[in-house]
Amino acid sequence: MSDSQKQRILDALDKIRPYLKADGGDIELVNVTPDGIVEVRLTGACSSCPMSQMTLRAGVERAIVREVPGIRRVEAVS
Repeated sequence: MSDSQKQRILDALDKIRPYLKADGGDIELVNVTPDGIVEVRLTGACSSCPMSQMTLRAGVERAIVREVPGIRRVEAVS
């Protein structure tokens, strides 16, 4: 992963972070695999929210895939 790609992922996360924080949660970048999988950690209220998988797919993954070419999927890790 290039520094430019990592920065674009962080920028995409910063765009959605206010929505997560409004509900008492947050997100952090853990890793990006060579095959385009972004691993993130949901924290705060997001870590135990029953809607977290929907947020991950509909919000986080959509934002990152749209902003960063070559990213295929976003997965939550603990």
